[in-house]
Amino acid sequence: MSRPVWFWQRIVSPHMAGLASALAGRGVEVTYAAERPMSADRAAQGWGTPDPGGARLVYAQDAAAAGRLARSAPADSLHICQGLRGNGVVATAQAVLAQRGLTQWVVMETVENTGWRGLVRRLEYRRLIASRRKAVSGYLATGHETADWLVARGARADRVFPFAYFLADEIGRGPAPSRPPGGFRILFVGQFIELKRLDLLIRAVAALGREDVELQVIGSGPQEEMLRRLAAEALGSRHRWIGRVPSGDVPGRMAQADLLVLPSRYDGWGAVVSEAIMVGTPAVCSDRCGSAGVVRASGRGGVFPADDLGALTALLRRLVDEGPPSTQQRAALAQWGRRLGAGAGADYLKAILAFADAGGDRPAPPWMIPAGKCQ
Repeated sequence: MSRPVWFWQRIVSPHMAGLASALAGRGVEVTYAAERPMSADRAAQGWGTPDPGGARLVYAQDAAAAGRLARSAPADSLHICQGLRGNGVVATAQAVLAQRGLTQWVVMETVENTGWRGLVRRLEYRRLIASRRKAVSGYLATGHETADWLVARGARADRVFPFAYFLADEIGRGPAPSRPPGGFRILFVGQFIELKRLDLLIRAVAALGREDVELQVIGSGPQEEMLRRLAAEALGSRHRWIGRVPSGDVPGRMAQADLLVLPSRYDGWGAVVSEAIMVGTPAVCSDRCGSAGVVRASGRGGVFPADDLGALTALLRRLVDEGPPSTQQRAALAQWGRRLGAGAGADYLKAILAFADAGGDRPAPPWMIPAGKCQ
């Protein structure tokens, strides 16, 4: 690919910075444009600002700066923009890019689709997609239901491609920390907010009635006091409240767990699922997490209907009864998890853009390529 590629994001996100860096490492001229280094809520969770590697990092802190930056982009550049609405200064850049007639792709997560708000969002996105039909060349649909959702709102099916959070390849490399002996360790990593449904997981682990099962909790958030009290009452000594951990230390803790559970009522993707799989730890998530398709494709862990305590409990019981994954199973899962790394994502993105320009065989998402055919 000889065309320069620009990423437009509100923050320097680990969900995109690794992809930009890997693309630059493949000889592409990459610019990463962000509104600011990191959001306050992400910083409070222990996130640091990732290094985009060989990509040129520039900031546009307000609409005027974003407009100037978009006007400075080369005439042959290709732009990958965050979302269609609620995207801060990215919206200004998109308008300028459209005026200049530059190639523009949109990367989007799963849209929360329930209740009357879901109806309003469906109507709004139908309007937005129709109004951007000439300006947007295609969509990178992050989440197992997002591609079909976009097509149902009027996006062209031949220009919608399933996508993922492609994380830094280093997450899945190097020797895994040794697992402490004994018991079965279930891990939650995330914000302590109602949407994440940690309360559901606490109740499900309690319903197992197993003294050899421990729930470990990493994160922070406004519901911490209530959730800690619930865990103490429901699980007693069968839980370990770890609290906030720097983001760089999380994969090592995941590697010492037997199962990662993300029980969210809604999650655009759920990067902790990708991280767990990449270090060889099976993952469970609800069917309203964007990463549910990746969990199913991994052949490990499982997916349950969101908010369904009985289904989550039954799934956990089955996995606990199977016992902790063996060293060989962990290694095989981590190897498979390389499909979720930035390198695989960069190769997939290049294939998508080449297909859009020249046709040929439509590229398959790396997590859907049969074993033995994905490097």
